[in-house]
Amino acid sequence: MDAPSAHPALHVVSRSGLALAAMGAIAFSGKAIIVKLGYRYGTDAITLLALRMLVAFPFFLAMGAWAARRSAPLSAADRGRILLLGFLGYYLASFLDFAGLAYITATLERLILYLTPTLVALVGWLAFGRRISRRQAVALLVSYVGVALAFGHDLQVGGANIALGSLLVFGSALAYALYLVGSGELVARVGAVRLTAYASSVASVLCLLQFVLLRPMEALALPWQVYALSLVNGTLCTVLPVLAVMMAVARIGSALAAQVGMIGPVSTIILSLFLLGEPMGPWQVAGTVLVMAGVFVVSQQKTVPR
Repeated sequence: MDAPSAHPALHVVSRSGLALAAMGAIAFSGKAIIVKLGYRYGTDAITLLALRMLVAFPFFLAMGAWAARRSAPLSAADRGRILLLGFLGYYLASFLDFAGLAYITATLERLILYLTPTLVALVGWLAFGRRISRRQAVALLVSYVGVALAFGHDLQVGGANIALGSLLVFGSALAYALYLVGSGELVARVGAVRLTAYASSVASVLCLLQFVLLRPMEALALPWQVYALSLVNGTLCTVLPVLAVMMAVARIGSALAAQVGMIGPVSTIILSLFLLGEPMGPWQVAGTVLVMAGVFVVSQQKTVPR
């Protein structure tokens, strides 16, 4: 008699986790839209990135302070690893992504970034000898064929700079894949929230320092729309999705949260159509389907040692 009463609460928790994962994926995808809109006001990647991290930095500091309340002090080695991971995963990956968005559509950018799980598998194979199954290999091939289709569509529409932009965004995906591979053991010792907050704080300092070194203060004389977009980017498209995904993982687990995150490319397509007016052709749609299918299979399979 008591069993049925337990089920509704379980379903409520599951639905909240699914909703949080979906919200995080959509919010993350909105970052590309915000950056593309910012470029329309004559600004550049260094300035937009600095403004984004300036907004997000206080939130990351607060997250780090909260997570460190009952945690043991970091060792010197772990501090060094966090500095490296912050450089790779949140500074370099973000800068290359922003720079690439100056040349390619938001949809192509999202598809390339969505290859990150495939790059994690490839890095694991090359660096640690983790065998890739035949099914994974086929899924990897399908994913990259999908990106090639979307790339070909954009190349016809946008010209030669599409190759440069795609290479920059691929470098961003690779940098974040290296961050994921390198953070495995550290997450267990430091904690996911603490590591994310610390690494993001490192990236925030690097982004602001980059602006100070490479741009004059006059570069901040920007239309108010750029500051409004940066406020949205730093909060709704940076801090909010980080918290939403972490809360979703706590409720439904990382595997299911990753599956829900597959709506990210779809939401980017919809937002780019309505907010940016970016062209959408059948090849781009087909490429999106292939990438999502391939990444789904790769994410489901676990690599095994040779």
